[in-house]
Amino acid sequence: MSQVPSHPTESNSSAATDVTPVVALKELVARLNREQNKIQDLLSSLGFALRSFNNLNQFLELIPLMATRVTDADGSALFLYKPNGQIRLEQLHWQDSQQRKNIRKALETASSQITLLPNSAPLTATTGILDDEMHRYLGPDVQIFGTAILVKHTERGWLYVLSRDPEYSWTETRQKLVRLVADQTAVAIENDELAVELRKKERLDQELEIGAEIQRRLLPRQCPSIPGAVLAARCKPANRVGGDYYDFIPTNNNQLKLNNNSSAEDARWALVIGDVMGKGVPAGLIMTMLRGMLRGEVLHGNSAAGILQNLNRVMYADLENSHRFVTMFYSEYNPRTKVLAYSNAAHNPPLWWHAATKTVSRLDTLGMLIGLDANSQYEDGEVQLEPGDTVIYYTDGLTDAAAASGDRFDEDNFVTSFNAACRYCNGPQEIVDYLFDKVEEFIGPDKQNTDDMTLVILQIL
Repeated sequence: MSQVPSHPTESNSSAATDVTPVVALKELVARLNREQNKIQDLLSSLGFALRSFNNLNQFLELIPLMATRVTDADGSALFLYKPNGQIRLEQLHWQDSQQRKNIRKALETASSQITLLPNSAPLTATTGILDDEMHRYLGPDVQIFGTAILVKHTERGWLYVLSRDPEYSWTETRQKLVRLVADQTAVAIENDELAVELRKKERLDQELEIGAEIQRRLLPRQCPSIPGAVLAARCKPANRVGGDYYDFIPTNNNQLKLNNNSSAEDARWALVIGDVMGKGVPAGLIMTMLRGMLRGEVLHGNSAAGILQNLNRVMYADLENSHRFVTMFYSEYNPRTKVLAYSNAAHNPPLWWHAATKTVSRLDTLGMLIGLDANSQYEDGEVQLEPGDTVIYYTDGLTDAAAASGDRFDEDNFVTSFNAACRYCNGPQEIVDYLFDKVEEFIGPDKQNTDDMTLVILQIL
């Protein structure tokens, strides 16, 4: 005879009690997993958007939506600080579409009451004012929690989550999640600003390249053929656009008609070298203007000193306005007489190597910088060159070239090197190459020269 339990109802109740907590725990774990997966998917989507979007505004539209979803809030608002000191509501997400318009109006009104004054108060104090204004216009039933948008440790705005639930709490987990979203926002803002700077740099690079190309075309492409003489030249700008200038200018209209290749022995040529104080585009622009002015002045047939004097008067106002000056050495060579006439406007005096004595002297006259005084006076000078003589025109970029130690090549080294080159080099081009090699060897392979370097050599056959 089988036995029947004396209390069947109690046994079933006990079994149900044992099963229910297990089921509830499983459901809780499953729900937490679903929530965790949802949050991971949302943050992954945000990361993908950050990598993919090229438009900052499109990305910022997602931020309040993501902040709302990962924190189970009713909405989220993104405020950014503007350059004019205003705080602007950049983006808003609110779950209830019917309430969204009123919420937006309240937040825009709150933010419009605040202007950031530079160096007036810490941003934390300003943020407290924003919190107060939001409470004022949203009312006491909306809870507000926020975190700063930090770009390079500088506050650029705030990301808020908003909730009407009185039981809503600003838990540590929710703080971390909103911080993650805020950090992604900061990265997007910084990336956009870097992209803008890169585009500006690319445009500047293009403009500099155009300027450099124009300057390259304005400098002589080749040296002219002068009876009884040989020329060589090289200009090496420190930047893409430089302030050094040299030119070979025919001195009469007959040479111009013959395309600058007149072989007549009485066809004089102007040999000129100059240096605009400063480097880069401003110096390059002045150099270009100077070239045009000088070429026009040469055709008037004045003496070397008269040409510099007229050029100084014409250029004075523009140079004074730009706070720049120009050094220049102007000379004219007559192939028939082998006479070099010249005048100096405070430029490095060219060096004259005498073939007969194998010694070096300087060609110089008194004269002020062009652009320093509108009434500056200049002096004329001339020398009789002999066969084998060599004259070198140069800018101070060569003598001021500095090694890593700080030592400069200086004029004594330059004169010594020039003397040696005239003794042993075969022709002006070899002399130019030798002197540039000596200076660059002195500077060292790892150091970039900080000034333009220009050489022009006239050698009598």
